[in-house]
Amino acid sequence: MHFPLNDVTKKLPKHLHKFVVQQPYDEYTPQNQAVWRYVMRINVDYLSTVAHTSYIAGLSKTGISTEDIPQMAGMNRILKEIGWAAVSVDGFIPPNAFMEFQAYNVLVIASDMRTINHIEYTPAPDIIHEAAGHAPIIANPEYAEYLRRFGEIGCKAISSAKDYEMYEAIRLLSILKENPNASEREREAAEEHVGYLQDNMGALSEMAQIRNLHWWTVEYGLIGSLEDPKIYGAGLLSSIGESAGCMQPEVKKIAYSIAAADINFDITKPQPQLFVIPDFAHLSLVLEQFANKMAIRKGGLKGIQKLIASQNIGTIELSTGIQISGIFTAVIEDENSNPIYFQTTGCTALSNRDKELIGHGIEKHTSGFGSPIGKLKGINIAIENMSPRDLDAYQISEGKNISLEFEGGITVSGDVITGTRDLRGKILLISFENCTVTHYQSVLFTPELGVYNMAVGESVVSAYADAADVNSFEDQGMVSKTKTHKIKYTDKEKELYSLYKKVRSMREGNSVLEEEVIRIFRQLKTEFSKDWLLSLELYEVALQEDMCIQKEIHAYLIVLQENTAYHKLIENGLNLLVTK
Repeated sequence: MHFPLNDVTKKLPKHLHKFVVQQPYDEYTPQNQAVWRYVMRINVDYLSTVAHTSYIAGLSKTGISTEDIPQMAGMNRILKEIGWAAVSVDGFIPPNAFMEFQAYNVLVIASDMRTINHIEYTPAPDIIHEAAGHAPIIANPEYAEYLRRFGEIGCKAISSAKDYEMYEAIRLLSILKENPNASEREREAAEEHVGYLQDNMGALSEMAQIRNLHWWTVEYGLIGSLEDPKIYGAGLLSSIGESAGCMQPEVKKIAYSIAAADINFDITKPQPQLFVIPDFAHLSLVLEQFANKMAIRKGGLKGIQKLIASQNIGTIELSTGIQISGIFTAVIEDENSNPIYFQTTGCTALSNRDKELIGHGIEKHTSGFGSPIGKLKGINIAIENMSPRDLDAYQISEGKNISLEFEGGITVSGDVITGTRDLRGKILLISFENCTVTHYQSVLFTPELGVYNMAVGESVVSAYADAADVNSFEDQGMVSKTKTHKIKYTDKEKELYSLYKKVRSMREGNSVLEEEVIRIFRQLKTEFSKDWLLSLELYEVALQEDMCIQKEIHAYLIVLQENTAYHKLIENGLNLLVTK
């Protein structure tokens, strides 16, 4: 295994393992550690008054310190006490995979750490957002169950083909925006592509809608009254700028409802409105309302059409309980808009109760699978409800040459070989040889194609993304080929980071020498005049040790404040030191 297993992560299906990466802890620079410490100390100080009460209490419960970037191993030792775990991933992963991890009580935590240039907010997922934003709130049992249930339902939401393109475009944009070595031209091209896709997405897919619900709750949710809400969304909890900005009156506060599913968001900009829940129980209520509209609960023709539009692996379940998983490419409907025949292309697997039927995996069905749906013409009783005596009476038995004409014009003619039943005896599948399948004059299957396996079912009761049996398709949910860029540091930057490390060692080792602080400060002023964070850390050390140099460092910070990019950051840091 390339990552450690515990009581929670050992339950993850194998197809999710490929998204997990080793946390590159040794690659975090001393400046990264200082950024974490600054953001966490500012956030905890501010959020203690504006965040939901579960947040501050949850920090300690989930093993998150304000002093150090958390290590997955340490977090997992503590998270297991509340039935959760955390794994490290490379940036954005596909939405279905992200939610499937949640369904197994596993938080995915982007392993990258935001740079100092994006200290207030980053469009890329990073460890501050994931660990410090998401983890503490799951210490609240009611919210944790919502998150798990959201993952369980969300991973079955059907995407459109454009959703996959949008995912790759946003992933690339977030990577380029966080990479200081990327060119402005690259960023502009990526942003333009995302904008183009946003304007040409067409009707929102189920996945797009449920991602909206996720954004307006898990990422940017508020709780309480419209007049005086508190923060619980991870995007707000992990952003210095937005956690304060969201409370301003110009950010509209709206009562959260299912209508939020149709409100899109832009990851590159502050949100113009936010949604407020009265309590965590309301989240589950809206989630169930949305789930009742999804194809997983409604099935039917629209469910198959959504799968066809997705151009990716999906599953339909017929009324008998047989599940067909593959890439759906065609459906025939009757004059009443009922599906009467479906077709997959390529590898297909058949299952029952989420377990693959023996002998009916992708090794068997390599070239697609098609089958009629509905009742036989002129016969009131559906095949699935026929007793052994009924099946005999209609010649549906082994060794018989029969012609089955379905309502809607599908005809299956051939020699019955055998049937497959579930544990209750309900017939799921009938196999034919020398078989021809037609829809009026159109031929859908010929004897030259081999054995014809006909799924039995009067209707499509469910349709959803991915395979019924998680082990049927090992490659479902492919890892993006666009990788997070490893930042290349110059020798000068490495020299700066060595100064950060010295200051950190001073603070942690309680071995502070004023002449060393003075030496570092002088070098900082002459060689790294744009770095404000290390000056702030030096001032903290000088203040705590009551050094004479503290006034000079403070004066220097005030001068740096004249740069509007640093003004609020330095002000917040100074205010924190005064209050401490």
